[in-house]
Amino acid sequence: LMRKNESEKTGCSYHFKKPLSLGVGYLYFVVVLIVYILIICSNSTIVYLIWKHRDLHEPMYIFIAALLLNSVLLSTNIYPKLLIDFLSEQQIISYQACLVQFSLFYILAGSEFLLLAAMSYDRYVSICKPLQYPTIMTKRTISVILAFAWLLPACHHVPFPVISANQKLCSFTLKVIFCNNQIYKLFCVTSKPLSILGIFFLLHVCILPVLFILFTYTRILIICYHSSGEVRRKAAQTCLPHLMVLFNYFFLLTYDVITVRLESDFPKTARLVMTLQLVVYNPLFNPIIYGLKMKEIYKHLKKLFCHDKRNI
Repeated sequence: LMRKNESEKTGCSYHFKKPLSLGVGYLYFVVVLIVYILIICSNSTIVYLIWKHRDLHEPMYIFIAALLLNSVLLSTNIYPKLLIDFLSEQQIISYQACLVQFSLFYILAGSEFLLLAAMSYDRYVSICKPLQYPTIMTKRTISVILAFAWLLPACHHVPFPVISANQKLCSFTLKVIFCNNQIYKLFCVTSKPLSILGIFFLLHVCILPVLFILFTYTRILIICYHSSGEVRRKAAQTCLPHLMVLFNYFFLLTYDVITVRLESDFPKTARLVMTLQLVVYNPLFNPIIYGLKMKEIYKHLKKLFCHDKRNI
C-alpha cells in the first residue's frame, strides 16, 4: 500500500507501504535471514576457492567468480531491506530509495547476461580455437570484458532513475517484495521515453547476449559433433552448467518483462512463486551447479570440507 503522509504534502518523498502480517513477521525474518546467509556463504566459498588456488586462475573460473560475486551483490540489494520490513510494523520505502533498488537490480541483472556471454565466448575460443586461446584470452582481455560487463548496463540504465524521478505518481500501491518494473504502474501517464529506453536496454544487455551465447554454443556443438568422444565429454562437462544457468535466468527475467511491459495479469500466487525463484532459487542455484558440475572446483570444494572435518 502506498500513501502520502503530512510531511509529503510539503514536498517530501513518497513512501510505499507493503502489507504484511506482523504475526508471521519474525518467522519470515528468520527464514529469509537463513536463506541470505546461505547465499552469501555458498557463493563466497566458490569465489574464495577460485581466488586461493592458482590452478583455478583461468579465464573460465575468473568469469564464474565474477558471476557468483554478482549474485551476492544482487541479493544484498534486496535482502537487507526485506529483513527490515519483516521486523517493521509498516513496510515502507521512500520513492528515491525504491528507484535506487530498482536501478541496481536491473544493472546487476544485465551484468549477469553479459558475464554469461563472456563465459560462452571463453568456451568457444577454448574448444574451437585451442591453439589461439592463450593469445586471445589474456589478462588484459579478461579485465576489459569484466569492466564491460558491469559498466555497460550501468551506463544504459542511467536515464531510467532520472526520468522516473520526475514522473507524477497516481497509484500508491507496490504489490511486490522489492522495487522492480512494477514501479512503472505507479505513474499517471505511461512514459514513452522510458518504454523506448526499456526496449533498448533489453535488446543490448539481454537479447543480444543470449543470441551470442546461442551462436557460440551452436558452433561448439558442431565442432564437438565432428570430434572424438573425449572432446565431446570435456565440452559437455564445462558447457552444460553454463547453459543451465543461462536458461534458468533467462526465463525468470522474461517473466519479469512479460508481466510488466505487456501488463499480463498473472495470479498472485504464481507471481509470488516466480519472484521468490528470482531472489532465492537463482542465487543458490549458481554455486550449487558450478560447485558440483565443474570438476576442478568440486575437487577443491571436497578437499576444503574434508580438511575441516579432520580438524574437528
